[in-house]
Amino acid sequence: MARRDRLRPRRQPQGRRRRHDAPRPARAHARRVLPDRQRVRPPLRPRRAPPEAPARPRDRHAPRPDEPRHGDRRDRRRLAPRHHHRAGDQRRLGPHGRPLPAADERRSPVTDLLIKGADLIGKGRKDLLVRDGRVAEIGSITAKGAETVDADGLVLLPGLVDLHTHLREPGREDAETVHSGTRAAAKGGYTAVCAMANSHPVADTAGVVEQVAALGKAAGYADVQPIGAVSVGLEGRQLAEIGAMAQSAANVRMFSDDGHCVWDPILMRRALEYVKTFGGLIAQHAEEPRLTEGAQMNEGAVSAELGLPGWPSVAEEAIIARDVLLAEYTGARVHFCHVSTARSVDIIREAKARGANVTAEVCPHHLLLTDEAARTYDPVYKVNPPLRREADVAVLRGALAEGVIDAVATDHAPHAPQDKDCEWAAARPGMLGLETALSITVLALGGPSAVDWDVVAERTSRTPARIAGLEAHGRDPQPGTEANFTLVDPAATWTVVPADLASLSRNTPYAGMELPVTVQATFLRGRATVLNGKIAEETTE
Repeated sequence: MARRDRLRPRRQPQGRRRRHDAPRPARAHARRVLPDRQRVRPPLRPRRAPPEAPARPRDRHAPRPDEPRHGDRRDRRRLAPRHHHRAGDQRRLGPHGRPLPAADERRSPVTDLLIKGADLIGKGRKDLLVRDGRVAEIGSITAKGAETVDADGLVLLPGLVDLHTHLREPGREDAETVHSGTRAAAKGGYTAVCAMANSHPVADTAGVVEQVAALGKAAGYADVQPIGAVSVGLEGRQLAEIGAMAQSAANVRMFSDDGHCVWDPILMRRALEYVKTFGGLIAQHAEEPRLTEGAQMNEGAVSAELGLPGWPSVAEEAIIARDVLLAEYTGARVHFCHVSTARSVDIIREAKARGANVTAEVCPHHLLLTDEAARTYDPVYKVNPPLRREADVAVLRGALAEGVIDAVATDHAPHAPQDKDCEWAAARPGMLGLETALSITVLALGGPSAVDWDVVAERTSRTPARIAGLEAHGRDPQPGTEANFTLVDPAATWTVVPADLASLSRNTPYAGMELPVTVQATFLRGRATVLNGKIAEETTE
């Protein structure tokens, strides 16, 4: 034990210690400094400098309501805001000091909206009046005081619905955010997207899916329906909190480990039995992992020539065949993601003929591109499942037109530059799709001059909405329905310029390609998210 008269290192003798007590609640000693009395403080600067000495360069006064960001800028009007929706530093040039308005209030304000002369799903020209976010009247209409959109020569489609979108938030905001992804969706004609679960953290709990849904609501460009994970961490070993996600505020009805296959048949069976109790479904990424280990592209003549390990078509077909049998056995719903081979189409056709409760989607890139693109060694063409043979592409197009394949889904997979601008083997699979999907679909169904717009609406809007359980979407305009629709120009063409895309990422395989059909306007509950082919301005900044 140390003696009391011996000093410890860096300690003053006891007699020399400061005679200060701990400060009282007013944060000053009551006998020495009294707290300042309560009163209304005078303004910092009623249009003149404060009486104190000039502030040092790094001092920052609170900005006035008319001054964006830091600094007390005298005699200057506010800078022009940029169109960012978020608060604080993410908003950059917006004024501080007041709450943000609701997302719907930031879109172009509309009381009555009159669409003049639109071709309703290719069935004839009519006017359409929107009031309070719903279709009020269809026919030959004159409405005084209504905002009028001249839709002469444009086709009106129900707002597109995407069953398969990767929005990357939370976790990979360097590649995409819910805000940027839904802006891209709106530019592509979409009013609703289903966000896959492979975020960081994985959307395998009620908290994460509610966060994604809230981010979508705050953005306001398209409705975002989260998809919950089937297994914890997408690892395929233990069921995720399926019931909690279904009962959450996000009201999850689709579950998928997309990016990974639910390879364990026991886990798959239990998941199907679980979701059947509340009318949900499992969306399966069909890939037998033991057959695709190390695979880089479609297995075939091209992979052999290039010396790249092949991804055999049977890896997809084996899982589809197994899960068709499980769907029939359990009576539950199975949806097959990104079907890519001719034999997969045959299995699905046979299953539907037997009455199996299965649906399937195809991605735009599998309707247009083939494994020949891999000869460039450009990682932008690397995708999972891989681009297949020309024969597979032809069968997929026919199955889409026939209805064996129920829907077109984008599999929009944005990647940051470091994940794509590298050698093929190190690159991440995936490509952008939201802004180009409608054009590719029209090409696959015969081109703008021959396409049946009713079939386009069925494959891109009505059926996807029905599969996802989105009752307000995928509905043809009728009095009383929500005004979720898009206006497209069938005669126009456009050239894909990656820098002009709304997505944060640039990994599009269509760069420099001229595509048919342009989206001229998109309306979400009667409010324009896109006008004249551009994102609608935020009007209350």
